[in-house]
Amino acid sequence: MPPRAGTTQPWWSLGQLFFTISRRFSARLNFSFLSEAKVLNHLDDECEDFLPWLERKAGVHVSSKLYIGKSSYGRSLFASKDILTGDCILRVPYSVQIASDNLLPKVSALLDDQVGSVTKVAIVLLVEQKLGWESEWAHYLSCLPQLEEMNSTIFWSRSELDMICQSFVYQETINQKAQIEKDFLTIKPALKQFPHILRSITIKDFMHAYALVKSRAWGSTKGVSLIPFADFLNHDGVSEVIVLNDEDKLVSEVIADRNYAAHEEVLIRYGKFSNATLLLDFGFTLPYNIHDQVKIQIDIPHRDFLREMKLEILQKHYLPTIEDDNGFKSSWDSFIIKEVKSAEGKGKGLPQSLRAFARVLCCTSHQDLSDLVIEAAQNDGRLARRPFKSRSREIQAHEIMLSHLTQLIEEYDTSVKSLGHADSPTTCKRFALRRQMALDLLTGELRILKSASAWLKNYCASLLQHADMNDAASYDGSVQE
Repeated sequence: MPPRAGTTQPWWSLGQLFFTISRRFSARLNFSFLSEAKVLNHLDDECEDFLPWLERKAGVHVSSKLYIGKSSYGRSLFASKDILTGDCILRVPYSVQIASDNLLPKVSALLDDQVGSVTKVAIVLLVEQKLGWESEWAHYLSCLPQLEEMNSTIFWSRSELDMICQSFVYQETINQKAQIEKDFLTIKPALKQFPHILRSITIKDFMHAYALVKSRAWGSTKGVSLIPFADFLNHDGVSEVIVLNDEDKLVSEVIADRNYAAHEEVLIRYGKFSNATLLLDFGFTLPYNIHDQVKIQIDIPHRDFLREMKLEILQKHYLPTIEDDNGFKSSWDSFIIKEVKSAEGKGKGLPQSLRAFARVLCCTSHQDLSDLVIEAAQNDGRLARRPFKSRSREIQAHEIMLSHLTQLIEEYDTSVKSLGHADSPTTCKRFALRRQMALDLLTGELRILKSASAWLKNYCASLLQHADMNDAASYDGSVQE
């Protein structure tokens, strides 16, 4: 991820504690035939004693195949020797991971049951930071980058956020900041009980700690855990490697999914994350992300005299959607669209629930809506999942979607063009970087919207060519959720 930068600055103030959420980058860099001079450039002298410290603390061997170095995108892990597919390249015991279990019992006892593990681990970091060099985690904390290197959207200014106002990431950012503030108010009474440890903790301090855990930790049976050394691994969206937890041996480990030559950067996959998630939670984007998706929202017009009835039946028949890989949920009026690979195919990526919503929207009488409810009861209970038998009504329903997507495409296109203007001599590097992230985000979402629009146009055109209008299946184009 770009860039996970190291720091040579003192780390003992809260404003300097935390790492950049833009630390990881999905890029495969091949260093198989580097010259000796080039290899030496990878070494990170600031962290050369990190692994020995961690292994002394763990009392076991963590890795003999990796070292901490500097890539074009910041601090990362490199192969110290040739690695073969299937090799275990690191193994970190639970005993040297930071989880909610590390929270002081007297602090934990004062926390509300609703306080989640992310918040608890954030408090652990704040406590350890207050201890300074007396902390048992001082070597780990000293490797974490500073505030000015963080690029998650929760740290963007209002004007910077305005660059992505077309994307749902804009509202998700506002929601996440509000949740962090709510969590801080929840834990603040407990923090005040220990002024000698946690005095003068501010919302900004807590936001730093929360963002660190949110972006750097991995899930386990203990909730979430920070895994020193493993969290230097950068992201590759097409890698099959993830951090594995062995609950029997109480270790986290990483198994190579391909061969690596000595001094080649080693990468893993954090998840099948879209640029929306990467930007919101990690602070980076990919120029082209195969996992991109768009969340859109469609409302029932207030001028629709059937609005209340439509709202009632939609909410009644709505089935809560499980969180997707990006952690985003749909509601009865919001939908997640993925790239539709082929205009002639079955439209995988365009959710059935969206098409059903459009069919409800185009109903013009109470009888139309009643017929949909009856049909749902006679089948699998899901509302309007089957095409209308009337070709004209089916076209009308899909043209509603097409009209909405066309408007969004125009808005996105305008925003992308405005972001594409050349930098001025006075543009600061951080703003230029965030503008490029905004461009990557909007460009990817625009690509998804255009793919859905192309499929809808093709679908409506195909309906006009069907002779047998009684055979609904012949023009269904059913898709997977």
